[in-house]
Amino acid sequence: MQQRLTRYLTRARDTFGAFTAGQKAVAVIGTAALLVAVFMVFRWVSTPSYAPLYSNLSGTDASAVIEELDSQGVPYEITGGGGTIMVPRSDVYSTRITLSGKGLPASSDGGYSLLDKQSLSTSESQEQTNFKRAMEGELSKTVEAIHGVDTAVVHLAIPQKQVFTDEQDPPTASVLIDTEPGSSLDDGQVQAIVHLVASSIDGLEPKNVTLTDASGRLLTADDGTDSGVGAASARSKQVAAFQDSMRADIQAVLDRVLGPGNSTVTVTADLDFDKAVTDSRTYGTKENIPPLSESSTNETYAGPAGALDSGAGGTVGPDGQMDPATSGTGGDSSYKNTSKTRDNALDQTVEHREKAPGSINTLHIGAVLDSTAAAAIQPQVVKDLISNAVGINAQRGDTIDVTTMAFDRSSEESAAAELKAAQAADAAARRNSLLRNLGIGGGIVLMVLLAWLQARRRAKARDDARAYLVEQLRTDAATRTAQLEAPALAALETSEKDEEESMRDELIALVDRQPDDVAALLRGWLVEPRP
Repeated sequence: MQQRLTRYLTRARDTFGAFTAGQKAVAVIGTAALLVAVFMVFRWVSTPSYAPLYSNLSGTDASAVIEELDSQGVPYEITGGGGTIMVPRSDVYSTRITLSGKGLPASSDGGYSLLDKQSLSTSESQEQTNFKRAMEGELSKTVEAIHGVDTAVVHLAIPQKQVFTDEQDPPTASVLIDTEPGSSLDDGQVQAIVHLVASSIDGLEPKNVTLTDASGRLLTADDGTDSGVGAASARSKQVAAFQDSMRADIQAVLDRVLGPGNSTVTVTADLDFDKAVTDSRTYGTKENIPPLSESSTNETYAGPAGALDSGAGGTVGPDGQMDPATSGTGGDSSYKNTSKTRDNALDQTVEHREKAPGSINTLHIGAVLDSTAAAAIQPQVVKDLISNAVGINAQRGDTIDVTTMAFDRSSEESAAAELKAAQAADAAARRNSLLRNLGIGGGIVLMVLLAWLQARRRAKARDDARAYLVEQLRTDAATRTAQLEAPALAALETSEKDEEESMRDELIALVDRQPDDVAALLRGWLVEPRP
């Protein structure tokens, strides 16, 4: 075994010694790279995968947890600005259980865990305060789970219920949001947070939730007052969105007619955000409809007029004198009275109209056309087209103005020249990169071809040297065999054949290792003069 190992080492040393300087450098560098790769793979395999043990820890809790991990010999990493501690993934749960048994982390970030410390001696005020803190902590963690939110702080104002009153003070909430770097909340996310908080508290309406970012910017609209900053911001957004939509529609028509860049449009809209409610009640009747109820009364009297006690009839005046016109007897006092009462059915119409905010008070449109592109188009035609498209109402106070003038194309020409130069530079860079890659590829192919030709030449020289050496050995063996005459010499020749076979193998191995040297040696033998 030792001899075989020594033989392998000797052969490897001889093989390495037969290399050229370049081959030795390549062999050394390749071996070193292989060892480094093996070491990196071994280190990567042996390094454990880490997972978060605790996140958002305070400084005190993080220090206590790290000291306990050091005492237990558990490897860890600190990330998240010192608030997140990571341990090997396989040790996460066991480490949590161990630390929980020792009361770590000691502080709590709120939530329902505050209610676990309730006792029989807890007062009603303390119980309500703990409940509010628990709800604030749970809502903060829920809002932080939304994508893009880094930190959330929720404050609740929950008034105490009044017993002997029907009107209760509504609860309110304020939310402070700190977004992740490079991100912001869109309107949909803001509404989601508002409704999420409002739905979590009994009696809390979305309009009573205030949402603010870390820069102090109000994200919710104050719908309770018309003069609120949030309402003004929301109205400005609606007006801007309406104007942009209408401008885009008009610009699309003009670009189709005149071509892109040959017109510009400005739209100014005055929207009515007042909310109006109208209630009306109207009564009416219809003919040929039977009444609901009907009654009639007829009264008839016939007979002489009554006589006075003095025998004279009349009306007693204020001074006790008789009216001579009515004095005396005679005359007819009969009469007839007829009355009818009818209750007819009435039509009653009750109408409740609510005018939604956002209607258009006035609309003003201005369009400028390039005189060169609009030379064959009358401005009045464009004006009528826009007026009919957007519904201009002159009685409402809407105005539209279409003007033609020469456009300044210097900036566009400069931008086009810069774009053309940039495209030319990019094309030249791509061409140079292609040529460089082709050159590198051609150089590599040439090097491979030269290496192949050199290897082929060496292989051919090795084959020629091996064939020549074998032929010489065969000739010498045949000559010696012909000269043998005695059996003892034949036996001796057999042992010599074995030695020759081993020598032949060694010579073939020598030819494989050093073909150039063997070929040079054989050429020297061929040119040497024979005695």
